[in-house]
Amino acid sequence: MPTTPLAKRDHQVPSPKSQVPRTLLLAVTLLLAAPLAAPAQETPFPGGTAQATTDLPAPPAPGIPFIDLTVRNPQNGREVAFSLQLLLLLTALSLAPSIIILMTSFLRISVVLDFIKRALSLQAVPPTQVLMGISLFMTLFIMWPTFSTIYEKALRPLSAGEVNVETAYHEAEAPLRDFMYTQMRASPAANDNIRLFMAMARLERPARLGDVPTWVLIPAFILNELTVAFKIGILLFIPFIVIDMVVASALMSMGMIMLPPVMISMPFKLILFVLVDGWGLLTGQLFRSFGLGG
Repeated sequence: MPTTPLAKRDHQVPSPKSQVPRTLLLAVTLLLAAPLAAPAQETPFPGGTAQATTDLPAPPAPGIPFIDLTVRNPQNGREVAFSLQLLLLLTALSLAPSIIILMTSFLRISVVLDFIKRALSLQAVPPTQVLMGISLFMTLFIMWPTFSTIYEKALRPLSAGEVNVETAYHEAEAPLRDFMYTQMRASPAANDNIRLFMAMARLERPARLGDVPTWVLIPAFILNELTVAFKIGILLFIPFIVIDMVVASALMSMGMIMLPPVMISMPFKLILFVLVDGWGLLTGQLFRSFGLGG
């Protein structure tokens, strides 16, 4: 049976080249339609995993306590008294260096140690800080009985609330006045210093040392300490001046005029100071000048 041209077209097999564009078009259509067809659902975290959070962790507890200083009107007389005591305490702390330097043995010791440093022709050895440290600890050694009395009769009762500020002040003042009286009693020029300041203040002549006001006694004590320290310094300079004179004469006799005598005399001074145990003798004489050690 003969076939017609239409039947031939229906039975023709499509070529591979015509199938490629159709395949690509079908794939693109499926890819675009897949997200729209998939249901919107959240994928849960797998078991055992930690849940995410946006909360910040709590800050750790502070190591330094919080101090709140407020200024307000006092509610009663006790708060007024406490404010005045705090003000007086801060004032005393600010004046403590001056009290230690001028009203104790620190002044005499520090001046004498500076004299011995200059007499030995030493410029930087020992350093000034070392000399001040030595003076401070020697002052604590000498003044320890006085400081103990002040603590027992003034500071401890005041902190316990047994006495008021005025009573504590007088109890702390008495041992310092006794110390200053003791040092000035041995000096013949002490009475002249007291008379000098009493005359400048236009005060009547006191019958005894106990009648001298504290604000007059302190400058008189300072002048007395400087006078005693300078006397000790002069005695310290005499042997070392002799060594300087001998060395200078020897250099001039040899015609070595340009050579400084200090460079040659300083080793001899140090040798003499070490051989006679200078630090021990100086410390012992300083203690004896305050009436310690017999």
